[in-house]
Amino acid sequence: MKKSALISILSVVVIIGGLILWYFNTANGERTIKNFQSNNSGGLERTVKVYSTDGKLIKEYSGKIDIKDTEYGNKVLFDLNGKRIVIYNATVITEEK
Repeated sequence: MKKSALISILSVVVIIGGLILWYFNTANGERTIKNFQSNNSGGLERTVKVYSTDGKLIKEYSGKIDIKDTEYGNKVLFDLNGKRIVIYNATVITEEK
């Protein structure tokens, strides 16, 4: 292999590596890592608080939770202790512990 071809390949590898390092140090990259961890470990330690439309706390959940919301924003679902919890038309605040 020619020396110039080797340098070209090495340059491409260094550039790609640099872009990967840069991406995972951005806020979006950090969210990607957090989503990966949550998806592959059954969730993250979280507290979920559900509020009524007038601001009163209805229910609070704690534990290892992987949240899924819907495209239209009117439903949130998650599994906790082997039970599926589905919340419709409420304000849901999720906080990682």
